[in-house]
Amino acid sequence: MTTSPSACIELKPGTHFAKCVLMPGDPLRAKYIAEHYLENPVLVNDVRNMLAYTGTYQGKEVSVMGSGMGIPSLGLYATELYEFFGVDSIIRVGSAGGLGDDVHVRDVVIAIGASSNTGFQDAVDLPGFLAPTADYGMLSDAVEAAKELGVRADVGRVYTSDFFYYPNPEAEINRKARATGHLALEMETAGLYLQAAVHGKKALSILTISDHIFTGEALSAAERQDSFHEMMEIALKTAAKAVG
Repeated sequence: MTTSPSACIELKPGTHFAKCVLMPGDPLRAKYIAEHYLENPVLVNDVRNMLAYTGTYQGKEVSVMGSGMGIPSLGLYATELYEFFGVDSIIRVGSAGGLGDDVHVRDVVIAIGASSNTGFQDAVDLPGFLAPTADYGMLSDAVEAAKELGVRADVGRVYTSDFFYYPNPEAEINRKARATGHLALEMETAGLYLQAAVHGKKALSILTISDHIFTGEALSAAERQDSFHEMMEIALKTAAKAVG
């Protein structure tokens, strides 16, 4: 049995993580992905109910694990997967709020890079600012997968916020993020890309626009499920290529 130093991951006897892990925020969404998209999924971790499974997709081994909400939670799990469990690449799959005028609900956004108000990058101690970005090979594969599936996919920057409820509305953070070309707002991507950079690993964030910050558009429950399926097909095809 392999246990992480934080004791937040404890592999079940005889189990392991695949080289590529899909990471939704919600552990119950990880369970749903495993049961509906993977063949022969096996529960590999359930510490703190942060469910993780390993199975196969089109003959390729893939894992899925919840990340929790925000950079601190995702950062912990991503670091341990990269450093202690032999994972080479992580693909975030989640929802985001649309910002750009050309971004609409149901669109898939593939994040080439992520700006953020997080203080986590301070720990890297790099003079100036670290600009965390996606792995280009994985990003290219995801774009190609979207084309094959006939799914609209916007590629560009997203804004990762440490705040769901921003304490100073007068800062107009959403307006400023839109004005500087960010396509969507979410809470994890910059942290994932930062951890990948620090550990010399690969990462990609694929997001579904579930609502639009400025237009008020929002998906119904049924529409969310349909668009989630499109995002997952792109992510799984990308993961299968990532593991070779």
